[in-house]
Amino acid sequence: MTNKPQLLANEYRLRFTKLENYRNNVWRILCEKYFSKYIAADSTVLDLGAGWGEFINHIPASKKIAMDLNPDSENHLAQDIEFINQDCTENWQLHSESVDVIFTSNFLEHLPDKASVDFTVSEGLRCLKKGGIFMCMGPNIKYVNGAYWDFWDHLIPITEFSAAELFKIVGFEIDRCIPRFLPYSMSNQRNPPLFMVQLYLKMPFIWPLFGKQFLIIGRKP
Repeated sequence: MTNKPQLLANEYRLRFTKLENYRNNVWRILCEKYFSKYIAADSTVLDLGAGWGEFINHIPASKKIAMDLNPDSENHLAQDIEFINQDCTENWQLHSESVDVIFTSNFLEHLPDKASVDFTVSEGLRCLKKGGIFMCMGPNIKYVNGAYWDFWDHLIPITEFSAAELFKIVGFEIDRCIPRFLPYSMSNQRNPPLFMVQLYLKMPFIWPLFGKQFLIIGRKP
């Protein structure tokens, strides 16, 4: 039987070990300059598919939770972060209406089938407080095209429209739908200097030229 947690651990080590410092610096900028404006300081935040904690380690919040099947994730998290080591396609180990913000990046496309994606987003709705938001970022197959399949564990092709439709079917209202937000990947060696990341975030008019990831923000009514 396949040891999925161990496979996840191996994938992360293969892809990101040499880039860990750079990725942390990029996410520090993303959190400070963009994502933090959606998150109140007294929020409870869940990072779904947290990986090595690049987002949850850097986002300001009063309570921070990371969920991932990869057992190595805990080793990369700050001490104040609660770690839930579980498969997101099973009932979440969280109470209903206990979270203010859910964030996920480059995660839903790794789930095994659409029923798993449906369940995961539905669990997000259950766990969010009324008025809470679910921020979902991922590669947009319309703009990534064949490179979408360069990663062995990419299984579900998603666009901004299909993601937004799913969120609405489940019961979310859509606050924002950005088809082209960030460039595609930080798992190669062609990554821009950090000052360019800050500059990019300040110039949304150029996002349609370089962005290949969508950003959806759904709100629980």
